[in-house]
Amino acid sequence: MRACGAPAAHYPDAVTASSMPSARADRARTYDLVRAGQSVWIDTITRGMLHSGLLQRYATDFGVTGLTSNPAIYQKAFTQTPDYREAIAALRGAGVTAAEDLFFALAIEDLQQAADLFAPVHDSSGGTDGWVSLEVSPLIADDADATVASARELHQRLARPNAFVKIPGTPAGLHAVEEAIFHGVPVNVTLLFDREQYLGAVSAHQRGLQRRLDAGLPADVASVASVFISRWDTAIAGTGPDQLQGKLGVSIGAQVHAAHHGVLASQTQQALTAAGAPMQRLLFASTSTKDPSWPDTLYIEGLVAPGTITTVPEETLLAFADHGEVPSTLDPQAAVADEVLNQAHEAGIDLSALGARLQHEGTDAFVQAWSVLMSVLSETS
Repeated sequence: MRACGAPAAHYPDAVTASSMPSARADRARTYDLVRAGQSVWIDTITRGMLHSGLLQRYATDFGVTGLTSNPAIYQKAFTQTPDYREAIAALRGAGVTAAEDLFFALAIEDLQQAADLFAPVHDSSGGTDGWVSLEVSPLIADDADATVASARELHQRLARPNAFVKIPGTPAGLHAVEEAIFHGVPVNVTLLFDREQYLGAVSAHQRGLQRRLDAGLPADVASVASVFISRWDTAIAGTGPDQLQGKLGVSIGAQVHAAHHGVLASQTQQALTAAGAPMQRLLFASTSTKDPSWPDTLYIEGLVAPGTITTVPEETLLAFADHGEVPSTLDPQAAVADEVLNQAHEAGIDLSALGARLQHEGTDAFVQAWSVLMSVLSETS
């Protein structure tokens, strides 16, 4: 099943291979996604990737045009690589001792370098592509005011036009998204799981933009909405009906994508677009396959859609580059998705409640990763 979009012509800001530096047909299969109008971002970062030239290689040879990070990614980077020991020692020597201060100093330096690497794509795409992302502390996810203050500070410190601040799409987070957009902070709304949560993120972006217009400010503040896919299938693995196994995540993605098209056609969005405001792009996240019996490119192949973004961990990027396939047609298959979702309802699965649970669990997972990360930084000398 593949949720796909309208022809690329409906997305004048979609990035294509011809607009990317050094795009060649003989490179990795990920360029097939680019030619289909979908942006490919990598969901990882380490200082070693930056200094070794690996990230540059992914950009040049794999068509990667952006990057995301989160506490779990940095937890792995700090605990599984030696890349940060000297930098941590230098920061401590300069008087930076608090774990959170150490983290943001290190992460901001990394993401500034990554943003500079993707700056040519950002410029050539008119600001649509070439972004990097840094998350606010998950410990303040339920405090909208603290989240807004942190987002504004991080945006100022990043000091790059192609750097998003990630804010979770929780009820408090959505209020923070609106406020951050109003204050000119580009936002990656993260931890979205279903159509209603996605539409909440869209509305928050639109409200922030409209408030800017009403205040006489330019409405050129970008945003992406990151919808997590694989965790749906993980949630029902071994408990849901056999016919749903490995299909629910893609079907939810298809449903969200259909809603995305509805937003594109809405009067609210058309009015904002006419005023120079960007559309909030749809990003498919959590795209690695958790069950080894399923194809390792399941979620990428199932959600090829022009104008959208797929963000992939390194191993999934390499898997698709080796043997991934883009569908021969890019027509929506909403009827197939509806059938799967109807089967879920018939099996007694409350999709709305499950989506809320997944968002809560995702927030908790980031808090746990953050706590481990802070502990690691506190102990590192």
